[in-house]
Amino acid sequence: MKNQSIGNSIDWISIFIYIALVIMGWMTIYSASLPIEETSIFDLSQTYGRQMLFIGLAIPLIFIVLFTDAKIYERLSFVFYGVGIILLLGLFVFGVTKKGQTNWYQFGGFGFQPSEFVKIATGLLLAKYISYSQINFKFTKHQIIGLAIVGLPVFLILLQPDAGSAMIFISLIFVLNREGLPSWYFISGIVAIVLFFASLVIQPLYVVIALAIFMIIHYIFNRKITRNPIVYGLLFLVMTAFTYSVSYVYDSVLEPHQKDRINVLIGDNVDMKREGYNLDQSMIAIGSGGLTGKGYLEGTQTKGGFVPEQHTDYIFTTVGEEWGFIGSFTVIALFVALFLRIIYLAENQKTKFSRVYGYCVATYLFTHFFVNIAMLIKLFPTIGVPLPFFSYGGSSLWSFTILLFIFIKLDANKVNEW
Repeated sequence: MKNQSIGNSIDWISIFIYIALVIMGWMTIYSASLPIEETSIFDLSQTYGRQMLFIGLAIPLIFIVLFTDAKIYERLSFVFYGVGIILLLGLFVFGVTKKGQTNWYQFGGFGFQPSEFVKIATGLLLAKYISYSQINFKFTKHQIIGLAIVGLPVFLILLQPDAGSAMIFISLIFVLNREGLPSWYFISGIVAIVLFFASLVIQPLYVVIALAIFMIIHYIFNRKITRNPIVYGLLFLVMTAFTYSVSYVYDSVLEPHQKDRINVLIGDNVDMKREGYNLDQSMIAIGSGGLTGKGYLEGTQTKGGFVPEQHTDYIFTTVGEEWGFIGSFTVIALFVALFLRIIYLAENQKTKFSRVYGYCVATYLFTHFFVNIAMLIKLFPTIGVPLPFFSYGGSSLWSFTILLFIFIKLDANKVNEW
């Protein structure tokens, strides 16, 4: 089995889905950035020409990943992570600031966003740590180390500040929870988000009253664990303090553009010609596509340039307008098929390292996919998260390609792990 060729052992289903998404992504970028006078698809002065170059350069990256010894990814995971942290730190000295965020290195006409590649390193190191036989998330020490592996890049990325990328890293809490991290970490995060938005929409006093009623009911009917009134009281005090701190955080901590994005989501004092413009135009574009769309290269919102940043964060609006519900459903179905395939393969790995890394890949891709589309239909704040394999950018495409193909390589190598 060790001499089995990689061509016979790799998962071609995942590769075919990847190829389909990349091709459809380039076609969408081409439509979203097509100039009045058509030029060569390889014209590097055009967005679609540069994306074609990025796709071409992704091919040798795939072969490098597939023909590298699979054990290297586990053995050097700490090295990859360390290099990634150094690159994030280097941004504060050598980084270029774009739109208020210092998260890029600039080399001539091309940019490099290290956080995209640190995702891979973080997934590898987290998988390496969890794969140690003595690791048990019932112990606080192991919980702290696991959370620290994720928390360090999150902290550095928030300083840039890039809340969107930081949130992608935070989504690894799902992986940690799957591997035994107590659920209260995850539940606490959900409760904090709900309280934050509830406190902006409703008077804090009413939120606290609702909390008190809920906790009393929970205390009365909770039979599964020991009911300790002191614990309930402390939790109530913490949540009450958090609720009343929301207004201060919103008024004194958040930047104006962050407030605008929250206001757009909750519909509070939104000027549709300013902060609400992007979302309004994206929803118009998607809705105008109807069932079958207006036809490829025929989108009026797309051709008219009504949707800003349409080739990056708002790329799915072109899909909705030109390909309609059927085309949008097809793209979504391909993404879902890829997620399910990765999870299926992860569940069938022979080593914990490969399994956990597979979960990380699925989590990263799903979070990007969900947040990108949700923010276009007003289900999530606009935070600048690219759609995998669709949004324009070399850093994005290459990082997602490497992320996925490392797992494909690990999966192909499982025949040698018996």
